[in-house]
Amino acid sequence: MEEFICPDEPGNHFPVLIQKNLLAIEAAFNLEISLRGNKIMFSGSGTQSGKFKKYLKHLELMLKENGRLRDHDIQFSLNLVEDGKIDQLQESSFKKQIIKVDGKEVFPKTTNQRAYVQAIQECDMVFGIGPAGTGKTFLAIAMALNFLIGKKVERIVLTRPVVEAGEKLGFLPGDIQQKINPYLRPLYDALYFLIGFEKTSELIEKGIIEIAPLAYMRGRTINDAFIILDEGQNTVDSQMKMFLTRFGLNSRVVVTADITQIDLSEPKKSGVFKASRILKNVPGIGMVYLTLKDVVRHPLIQRIIEAYERAEK
Repeated sequence: MEEFICPDEPGNHFPVLIQKNLLAIEAAFNLEISLRGNKIMFSGSGTQSGKFKKYLKHLELMLKENGRLRDHDIQFSLNLVEDGKIDQLQESSFKKQIIKVDGKEVFPKTTNQRAYVQAIQECDMVFGIGPAGTGKTFLAIAMALNFLIGKKVERIVLTRPVVEAGEKLGFLPGDIQQKINPYLRPLYDALYFLIGFEKTSELIEKGIIEIAPLAYMRGRTINDAFIILDEGQNTVDSQMKMFLTRFGLNSRVVVTADITQIDLSEPKKSGVFKASRILKNVPGIGMVYLTLKDVVRHPLIQRIIEAYERAEK
């Protein structure tokens, strides 16, 4: 029987989280684990015990760096362990790839999210493909603001296809702009969170940030901009090709897509399928696939998506 003494912190939250996730941790390391106050007792093979000690030290380091531990910190680090990537635990602590936005610090929390951010830094065009809650849009907008603040681009262009998802557009109240705004609301929400309502409104009024439906992109050439196509799975081939040929000199393009939530009447005709297939080996284009293990919203979302996948199979 070996033991690990938890850090002395207010409320002694460290062992509480271990206790809450005890069954998952025992399964991941194939160990018998128990808690006595601030001591974690464990027994099993020497190899697995060594891995578990490394894992606990990783959590201790996260606590020191961030000032607290949260439930999803346990979940994300366990995902690395289950994928056989325990050696990346230390790397995930020290190589945070911090995105600085107007006094806030945003950083990817999973291996695939780090790959996504790195691709955006290095490639002129990036496809971020994955289920809901994996941070595709949020990280892309954070990177766009980072580029704008760092004067790497002069403006940001955010666009989405306006596709009805069960509700008919014509029944919404107001003029065409008022009808379209709800479809663009997730983009506004990310901006409000990162830079606040007033600054967002000011940048939109000055034309430094433009938020528009995809149809407004036709016929344009957009230079010196960070351009994001959100909900790319709801484009058809012609729309995707039109969008991908809009960017001009010194522009960066990110396409986000969730192929599990296609609202087109014929989902197989989504433009993201053809684009990801024929562009995957084109130099300067990055393809990053996120999975259920990259879900960074409420942990229940991951279980909901898994339940739907099982039902569909």
